[in-house]
Amino acid sequence: MRFVNKVAIVTGGAQGIGAAYVRGLAAEGAAVVVADVDAERGQAVADEVKGLFVRTDVSDPASVRAMADAAVERFGGIDHLVNNAAIFGTMKLDFLFTVDWDYYKRFMAVNMDGALLCARACYPHMQVRGGGSIVNQSSTAAWQYSGFYGLAKVGVNGLTQQLAHELGGMGIRVNAIAPGPIDTEANRKVVPGGMSQKIVQDKMALKRMGTPEDLVGACLFLLSDDAAWVTGQIVNVDGGEVFRA
Repeated sequence: MRFVNKVAIVTGGAQGIGAAYVRGLAAEGAAVVVADVDAERGQAVADEVKGLFVRTDVSDPASVRAMADAAVERFGGIDHLVNNAAIFGTMKLDFLFTVDWDYYKRFMAVNMDGALLCARACYPHMQVRGGGSIVNQSSTAAWQYSGFYGLAKVGVNGLTQQLAHELGGMGIRVNAIAPGPIDTEANRKVVPGGMSQKIVQDKMALKRMGTPEDLVGACLFLLSDDAAWVTGQIVNVDGGEVFRA
């Protein structure tokens, strides 16, 4: 029960990996805010863990500020933030040199800039409570050819390292998790089944796709005091898909 009397926000918490993070945090005592654009699913997850749902567009500064304010009003503060929200299940597949420019800007606003907006809204409340921790959702796509999705995750990695230095003096740690292929509804919509199995067989040391639950332990570790001297790190949880020197 590492998160008793702690308040955590999980963006993109209405389903898939985000919902697994919400349940994991709640199981260890946290009061959890589920922030998502999907009101129906988000409210259902929040009700399940006796948390708070706040409809949030992470690309909109006003919406993000309202999310942080709602967390403080309901639970008294903010200790932890998980930046998981992303456009993925509905993602267009296109090249960087042909993707519609307005779509590209919207995509990056959610998948990269949203993490920064949420951190900016939440860090003052963490500072008031003596510190806190942030986990950003990266991907092994950052180290492979993955178009603008991979580019966004490269940005998330850089953001993680920069914020770790900017916020470290306030007692706020910032790390990221880079999942490999995870068997979610969103992944099944984007990646053909045959391609997923080829990745498993050809690239991965552990011959299965991951599950959202495979990521929870790493996320809770990085958020918790167990990782009190860990910051600025991008931690692969990927079944051995990517090996970095």
